[in-house]
Amino acid sequence: MSTSPSAPRPSVMQLNIKEKAALYAAYIPFLDSGGIFVPTAREYRLGEDVYVLLSLPDDPQRYPVAGRVAWVTPARAAGNRTQGIGVQFPKDDKSRQLRHKIEEILGTSLASDRPTQTI
Repeated sequence: MSTSPSAPRPSVMQLNIKEKAALYAAYIPFLDSGGIFVPTAREYRLGEDVYVLLSLPDDPQRYPVAGRVAWVTPARAAGNRTQGIGVQFPKDDKSRQLRHKIEEILGTSLASDRPTQTI
């Protein structure tokens, strides 16, 4: 598989979520196929491809996510929001399984009104 020089490779980020509360704050259930907030100081554009290696609480496995930037929280955003990007999961079986696993970990806290890092 060759890529043209005009198509840069997606950047690779690691996100290690160690606590259920942090997962709740980062998970994006309202995106079609789910998503995750990734704190980063690097600037991204909407629609940009990114690759995230995601670790979940109490799970030694790392989940590779070839996602797309669904929104950007810029530096110095209103309300002291964390700078970073919302990464939408792709519409595939691995992502459906990951979304199910996240929602299983979060359980009833998904219905919480606690603020998150997302919209």
